[in-house]
Amino acid sequence: MTVTSSHSLESLQIEVDELVRHLPHHPHRELVQKALATLVAIAAAEAERLDWKILTASLQDMKRAFQVFYPYRHVRKIAVFGSARLAPETPEYQMAVEFARCVTQQGFMVMTGGGPGIMQAGNEGAGAGNSFGLNIQLPFEQGSNPIIEGDRKLVNFKYFFTRKLFFLRECDALALFPGGFGTLDEAFECLTLVQTGKSDFVPLVLIDKPGGTYWQSWYDYIREHLLQRGLISADDSSLFTITDRLDEACNAITDFYRVFHSNRYVKEQLVLNLKTELSDASVAQLNEEFSDILVKGKIEKSVALLQNDEAHDTSLPCLMMYFNQRDFGRLYQMIRKINQLAPTSPAAAHPEQK
Repeated sequence: MTVTSSHSLESLQIEVDELVRHLPHHPHRELVQKALATLVAIAAAEAERLDWKILTASLQDMKRAFQVFYPYRHVRKIAVFGSARLAPETPEYQMAVEFARCVTQQGFMVMTGGGPGIMQAGNEGAGAGNSFGLNIQLPFEQGSNPIIEGDRKLVNFKYFFTRKLFFLRECDALALFPGGFGTLDEAFECLTLVQTGKSDFVPLVLIDKPGGTYWQSWYDYIREHLLQRGLISADDSSLFTITDRLDEACNAITDFYRVFHSNRYVKEQLVLNLKTELSDASVAQLNEEFSDILVKGKIEKSVALLQNDEAHDTSLPCLMMYFNQRDFGRLYQMIRKINQLAPTSPAAAHPEQK
């Protein structure tokens, strides 16, 4: 690096510091400063023009998506995936329409890729008012469908990876209908993130037409080539639900949030935020059945302060434990058990509320 460029970068860093000083009351001032400092550090490195084009386009993708989703941050959303090539007369398309209509009647919103096929079916069933479209331009197939075209909740992405980031960041459940490489990519990506603890806990439902064998054949492959060779755990099948029934698909999502609210880590402990408190007897039963997923101690009741936004805090009952961060299939079994043990609360009638 030349002396001149070094001086220029030092000047740029001073300007960045001055900019941050003009944000004394910004709630995330430290993070803003880190982001700007990172850009300056990249400028100091030997990055090529293409590197900067990728970085800039990625940030623009994220800026658009942040702006679209922010007003709806407290509403639970369901991502619907499936083939762009399934026509409206197919049973899979019609089932996707009915599924989206069912979950929006329960208060959820629906996210799709914004294109034709199952994506259009999801937007059609939800209606434009309850729909998001996360579109990406491809040489074929991927124009925006007429349901979401022109809507302010349609986001056009340049990159698949930024698009996928927001699908997984914003969704509270995933519903996958039969599809091609993209659908299977989403299925395995979501399973990988959940199995490794790199995402929040969300229900994953694999939906087929009545009597269909698409997902069952997929699971047969999983069992034969992954499970039998010990490449996955037998409990990993608890991370998803396969069904060809509409009511079962909808219930798999609403039941997941009947009592369970959200999860996070506080230092070394996993915190499961709940909508209603469990009895001491129920917690004792959980300890008896699921002690194998703890590295030490017991599952204990507590009250966690969950910050929904800067203005409102909601005090929720919770369970805290030293989870081994490995047996996520067993953990999903425990969440289902919690939803069975706890009494119904008024909040359970609104699973869509974060």
